[in-house]
Amino acid sequence: MSEAKSPDGPFESFLESDAPDATPKPPAESIADFVEQIKETADKLLKDGASRGDAKLLASAFKELRHCFRVFAQYRGIRKATIFGSARTRPDHPAYRAAVEFSRRIADAGWMVITGAASGIMEAGHLGAGREKSFGLNILLPFEQSANAVLSGDSKLMNLRYFFTRKLVFIKESDAVVLFPGGFGTHDEAFETLTLVQTGKTHIFPIVLVDEPGGDYWTRWQEFVKEDLLARGYISPEDLHLYKVTDSVDEAIREVTQFYRVYHSMRYVRGRLVLRLNTPLSPGKMESIRTRFADILVSGTFEQSGALPAEANEPALTELPRLIFHFNKQDAGRLRQLIDAINSDVD
Repeated sequence: MSEAKSPDGPFESFLESDAPDATPKPPAESIADFVEQIKETADKLLKDGASRGDAKLLASAFKELRHCFRVFAQYRGIRKATIFGSARTRPDHPAYRAAVEFSRRIADAGWMVITGAASGIMEAGHLGAGREKSFGLNILLPFEQSANAVLSGDSKLMNLRYFFTRKLVFIKESDAVVLFPGGFGTHDEAFETLTLVQTGKTHIFPIVLVDEPGGDYWTRWQEFVKEDLLARGYISPEDLHLYKVTDSVDEAIREVTQFYRVYHSMRYVRGRLVLRLNTPLSPGKMESIRTRFADILVSGTFEQSGALPAEANEPALTELPRLIFHFNKQDAGRLRQLIDAINSDVD
């Protein structure tokens, strides 16, 4: 299986600071260069007179992230769906059963599942996918949260102290995010995921909000989004294309898997957005894209190409065709529409 997404893709802008250093240096190119930057930054904590609490926070966060990156690196070639939802949902609830079914079917399609590793919807995700195809990012809390029996003791279970490191890993490692009904935490995860995609701080991927069959939890949420966010001009109409609301597991599975039918992954190279594709686009499709999506270009047009020299550090993706263009980095909803057009059977 080809690598699910680039380790050097758009998410790197979320990980790296843009703050200038007092001593300008050439850009880091190798892993060793970045490790040296980490060491230099750590040394500056002493020079800065950082407090014990600040140094402890950074040390703990760094250790958590390093451990998680090491665990996930062993499975980089497999696509993964993160499942969010309430820890309080009981096994006899229709949403729990829907989460089990979704996870089982997405695992059967060759994916792995990531959840918060606790009870409720998180347990349902692991129960459906099975232990071998499950990751758990358990948050250490003084109440409520402990690892579920499905993943307890597994090497893919990671225990984290901080919500911010946990959230970063959830999004960094995901090729799709699927949300079932939940409380404050689920809404936080839904809006943070949408914000990161909308602002270009992570790659675009399917975001699916799944109700129980016949349920209205996410449809009522969508009414709020349309009537109180869109109607007041706080989001654009195109932003509604960044997510899908459904009460059908069939539709949720289709939304996730079809997203990667032709589209594969993305990466910025010297200001241009490079979409890697599983198959090249026909002349008719290219003509349609140039006509329909000219509004998202800063300059130039859409061109098909092979791998660019700057992508040489990703040899597993070398053979994939590319769609390259100068994206305005503002219209994420339109970019999602472009990907949908790429995946469509219609030119």
